[in-house]
Amino acid sequence: MRQTVIRVAGLGKRYRIDQGMRQTALRNLIGDALRAPARLLTGSGRPSNNGPSAASPTPNAAPDTGTPVAENGRSRFIWALKDVNFEVRQGEVVGLIGRNGAGKSTLLKILARITRPTEGHAEIHGRVGSLLEVGTGFHGELSGRENVYMSGAILGMRKAEIDRKFDEIVAFSEVERFLDTPLKHYSSGMQMRLAFAVAAHLEPEILLVDEVLAVGDASFQKKCLGKMSDVARRGRTIVFVSHNMAALRKLCPRAVLIEDGRIVENGDSDEVVSHYLQRSLDTQLETVWNDPQTAPGDHRVRLRSVRLIPQNGPDDPITVHTPLRIEFAYWNYVPDTVLNVSMILNNVEEVCVFASFSDFSPRPAGLIRHTVTIPGDFLNADSYYVNMIVVKDASVGILFQNNVVGFEVVEGEIVGNWYGRTPGATRPKLRWETEVTAARDLTVTTDLSA
Repeated sequence: MRQTVIRVAGLGKRYRIDQGMRQTALRNLIGDALRAPARLLTGSGRPSNNGPSAASPTPNAAPDTGTPVAENGRSRFIWALKDVNFEVRQGEVVGLIGRNGAGKSTLLKILARITRPTEGHAEIHGRVGSLLEVGTGFHGELSGRENVYMSGAILGMRKAEIDRKFDEIVAFSEVERFLDTPLKHYSSGMQMRLAFAVAAHLEPEILLVDEVLAVGDASFQKKCLGKMSDVARRGRTIVFVSHNMAALRKLCPRAVLIEDGRIVENGDSDEVVSHYLQRSLDTQLETVWNDPQTAPGDHRVRLRSVRLIPQNGPDDPITVHTPLRIEFAYWNYVPDTVLNVSMILNNVEEVCVFASFSDFSPRPAGLIRHTVTIPGDFLNADSYYVNMIVVKDASVGILFQNNVVGFEVVEGEIVGNWYGRTPGATRPKLRWETEVTAARDLTVTTDLSA
């Protein structure tokens, strides 16, 4: 049996947000120290009963966002993680999923020993490489070359080991031209490329990867996912946080779902991802903005409503055979402007099923309504949501609104003996022709000696 390399027991992380607290940056600490003698002479240095001094760091304090939160003038505590328990065995590839703010990144930071837990503990057995935020572990004043060697040294590697991997790291990151340029001049995408190349090629026994792949372009994301698959095949352990459900399903046999800092599901990635996506999607067949003053938009256009109208009526399930009409309405305030609506239909895995556009014509001032029909026997059984854009002059988007309606399509009657899910985002009913040619002349022989 493979040994356990990550063991998390009763893990909790609590942040305290204090009223009036401000960042204790170095310049603030120095300034407070210089002003302290003057405050003592004037009597203003006496301790206050209203809370900690600005120069005193508060344990477990969350970063100052500029909008402190307090209740009745007293500090309150927020649990980013609470009573988290799970294990990861050597060679496992585990995906962490959940909404933004669920606690996924906090958990990875604890595993990477960047932050301490408030309660419980996390045991890590093995050399850890982490890619949590763009630029984490790098120094902006050092060149790309120097940062590669520094990162390897932090992982406990000898210079000779880093030398053997160096050319491979540079080739993968595609930043060879800028290798001797200070990192502070790199774009976020370039930093991410180099950081991932270092983390993946210096062969840590445990690799922690957060949603930083979203910074890169599509081709490099594909390259990174391929590299992680290669790392996994070599028996390394990977914990992967991503909102790309298709990539996570492909890479991770197991997934852990976190909600409000707690683990609510842990098991087969296909099942956990499906449950998460279903819980995340709100079925909403109509969105209406009655007040033009507060509706999405500006002085040019404002939304009025978006409605999804099933042909079989709103009370019956939408099946794969049900034709659908989607109606978009908006107020146009600038006469004779060429406007159209672009509709993007996504499935619950955030895959674009298709995009469609209304006609391009000058619109009079007033309420404009566009309707598009999705025929029956076109969509597959799945959950969907609609994003829309109002476009000016067939080229400039002037109003963007996501998740205007959401709906679920279910199976119709079962045909034959197939009870599984048909693959694909769409399932169009196409015309098939079958022809049998010279069946009476066909003879079948069997060679029993084979």
